[in-house]
Amino acid sequence: MAFIDYYKVLNIPKTASEKDIKKAYRKLARKYHPDVNPNDKIAEKKFKEINEANEVLSNPENRKKYDKYGKDWKHAEEFEKQKQRSYQNHTGSYQNYGQESDYSDFFEQMFGGAGGFSGNRNSVKFRGQDFNAELHLRLSDVYKNQKQTVTVNGKNIRLTIPAGVENGQTIKIKGHGGKGANGGQNGDLYITFAIQNDTKFKRDGNNLHIDVDLDLYKAILGGAIVIETLSGKIKLKVKPETQNETKVKLKGKGFPVYKKEGVFGDLYIRYKIKIPTNLSNKEKELFTNLAKLR
Repeated sequence: MAFIDYYKVLNIPKTASEKDIKKAYRKLARKYHPDVNPNDKIAEKKFKEINEANEVLSNPENRKKYDKYGKDWKHAEEFEKQKQRSYQNHTGSYQNYGQESDYSDFFEQMFGGAGGFSGNRNSVKFRGQDFNAELHLRLSDVYKNQKQTVTVNGKNIRLTIPAGVENGQTIKIKGHGGKGANGGQNGDLYITFAIQNDTKFKRDGNNLHIDVDLDLYKAILGGAIVIETLSGKIKLKVKPETQNETKVKLKGKGFPVYKKEGVFGDLYIRYKIKIPTNLSNKEKELFTNLAKLR
C-alpha cells in the first residue's frame, strides 16, 4: 500500500495551523462532494482521501503521531511499548490483511475494509480510533429538535439533535468511533455542525436580528404592522413619531437555547423608514404646506 501524504492531499504545509486545516478541508470537500460531482469516480476517490486526511490532521494528538510514524501512526503506542520491551525480546510485526487498496488501512477501517497487525500483543488493549464528521444543516432545521441518521463505517446511527445547536459546534457520540482491539473500548464519534442560514434573520447566539421597512406615514402617525418570526406571524404596534433606526425587542421570539426546553432568546427589530418616491404634484403641494407649518 502506497503512503498517502495527508498534507499534500489538503494542499497545506506541515506547519499549517488547525484553522488552516479546517479551511482547506471545507474548501476541498465542497469542490469534490458527491452531490456536486455525481457519478464521478475520480471526484469520489478524492473526496474520500480529503476526509481521511482531515480525520487525522484535525486531531492534534493523531497529527503528532502521523508526523512521527507516517502511515503507521495508529500503532504509535504499540511502537513505543515495543521499544520499552525490546530488552525482553518482545517484538511485533505489522501487516495488512485482505485485498490491496488505494487507501490507507486507517481509511479502510473507517469505511468497512479489513486491516490489522500481528505480533505478541494479546495482552495489550487498544482503544478504537475517534472519528470526526461534519453534518450540514439549515438554520430553520435546528429551530426545533432534529432527528438525523448518519452512517459511519457501514453502521447507521440515529441522532436527536437538540434545538439551538450553533454553527461550528461539536458534539461527542460516545462509543461510535473505531472498534477497540483486544477488548479495548471503542473510540468516540465527534460531529461538527455546519449550519447555513436560510432565513432572513441574523443570528447572534440565541438572539435574532432583522431590519423591517416602515413607510413614512406609519412612522409619523403610528399604526400596526404584521411581521413574520420563526414561530409564526405576529402583529406589532408602531408608536407615532418613530424614528429611523429605532430598535424594538420582542422578548422570547429569538432562537431556542441549546438543551433548555422552552427557553428562547430575543428578536430585535430595527426600523428602516422608506421615503416615498414619484410624488404627484398634489403630494408635493401637501408636503410644501407641511414644511411651512413646521
